[in-house]
Order: sequence, then structure tokens, then C-alpha cells
Amino acid sequence: MNYPTHLQYSKSHEWIHTEDGVAVIGISDFAQHALGDVVFVNLPGEGDEVTAGKAFGDVESVKAVSDLVSPVSGTVCAVNEELLDAPELLNSQCYDAWIIKVEGVTATEELLDAAQYEAFCQQEG
Repeated sequence: MNYPTHLQYSKSHEWIHTEDGVAVIGISDFAQHALGDVVFVNLPGEGDEVTAGKAFGDVESVKAVSDLVSPVSGTVCAVNEELLDAPELLNSQCYDAWIIKVEGVTATEELLDAAQYEAFCQQEG
């Protein structure tokens, strides 16, 4: 598994990178491995509010449908519409294929650094 150290992570397996006050959010390597081949992504709209710990969309794979859980609270300011036509990017480029960008970010207390997240994933098996 790959755990880039410049990112933070949630226990629901989303990664977050903050650039100029905007949180860029995607799914981790652990998540994409657990999901299997992603075939569809249901995304929120720009301007939608997201809440830390609450679902903001879902990912459908050949195995199941899984919620995308926001690691922070704020307002969606961008959506990666490329994923609508190429959801498999979440498998092949999980740390480049961001899902949403969020501004006005709050509720970051639960985020883990790479070492903490790796230890959490090892506990989850």
C-alpha cells in the first residue's frame, strides 16, 4: 500500500490535501484496493455543503456500492467531472484522481497523518 506523507487521511479511507485554503479530497490506495474495479461515481454538485463524517456521494465497484464520506466540513467548490466518464481513474491514479474540492473547511480534528493512517489500516486488515 502507498501512504503519501504529504496527505492527511480519514478513518473512512479518504485522503485530503489542502492547497491555498481549499481541501482536495480523494480515496486512498487502501480504499481502492478494497473496492475493486470502480465502475461508477455519484458526485455532489458545486455549492453543496459537506459535513465531516457524513456521506457526500458514493462509488460503485464490481463488488459493492460504498459511501464517500467527507473528512471535513465546508462547501464543494469543484467536482472532478472526469470521473463521470472515467471512474476507473480512482483505481489507476487514486492520489491524482481527486473527487471534490472543498472551501471554508472546518472540522479537521479527526484527520490522521500518513503514519497514523498506515497503522490504522494494518489494524483493519
